Amino acid sequence: MSDEPMRVAVLGGGSFGTALASIAADNGAQVRQWMRDADLAAQINREHRNGRYLPDYAINPALMASTEMAEVLEGADLVLVAIPSKAFREVVRQARPYLHEQQILVSTTKGIQEEGFKLMSQILEEETGFPHIGVISGPNLAAEVADKQLTATVIASDDPQTRTFVQTALGCDYFRVYASNDRYGVELGGSLKNIYAIAAGMAAALGMGENTRSMLMTRALAEMSRFAVDQGANPMTFLGLAGVGDLIVTCSSALSRNYRVGQALGEGKTLDEAVASLGQVAEGVNTVRLVRDKAHEDGVYMPLAEGLYQVLFKGVPARDMARLLMLGEQSSDVEFVLPRKHVQQDRRDRGDRRD
Repeated sequence: MSDEPMRVAVLGGGSFGTALASIAADNGAQVRQWMRDADLAAQINREHRNGRYLPDYAINPALMASTEMAEVLEGADLVLVAIPSKAFREVVRQARPYLHEQQILVSTTKGIQEEGFKLMSQILEEETGFPHIGVISGPNLAAEVADKQLTATVIASDDPQTRTFVQTALGCDYFRVYASNDRYGVELGGSLKNIYAIAAGMAAALGMGENTRSMLMTRALAEMSRFAVDQGANPMTFLGLAGVGDLIVTCSSALSRNYRVGQALGEGKTLDEAVASLGQVAEGVNTVRLVRDKAHEDGVYMPLAEGLYQVLFKGVPARDMARLLMLGEQSSDVEFVLPRKHVQQDRRDRGDRRD
């Protein structure tokens, strides 16, 4: 790396993109942030504050916001793409004429594209063909990052240059960046945990206790890793920050958007009412449907995802679904120690002996 300051571009004007942009500026990088809203960009440049998504937190005054894509991306060494999943491909296509293959492209979005069940880093690959692509994911509530509370995240990439560059650009005394080469597992962990944050919020609203929360989180981890391994991920990834770490924070905090949607559903609101009351995108709502359908297609056992699908999209009351989940098959605890199929075979064998 040269003595010149790093040049970082952030695409997206939301809370997490803004928090990361401010960290990079704190670390001495030249940082520009793109967003569609000219008024918000002007406020960031004038007041050094994102009044829409992080109104209570100061932003490094060196950060410059703009609605001009070419201006933001010019000369950037690192491009952080912090765009909701539904608009992700559209914005990458808009940015493509101003990108070059030596740039490092990193997704910070925890979501899945419906068509083809594509993760955001796969979209980056498809739209650019660049070699330096990565994913940032972990237990990273944006408000706490902006408040400079001690936080850790994961940069996942097959490319060592990408991992090292992101660690240098974003690592600081309150934001620690760990490395992984399981990009797919880390990215799936960030998307899948949103499902179970909705379930945790529902459980809290229904007055369920700590035993229930513990059961929910550990069974969610089993379900997440089962699905991800079927898709080609490493199960060990889910023991780290992007798996159990992210699951804990999103299932425990009212700062989580998905948790708050679940709370509203547990209080009896409709899905439309729950989403409207949030005012921001809750990626987990769409992820429930996508993952449930993919699990059906691939034959992966996911009772929690199925139950949430019934509550969100089929009108089944949350309390009724919670009861039904307790009637499901009792199987193995840790599937990678004792596979489900062995427990099922033991049960069949026992039944045969009784006959």
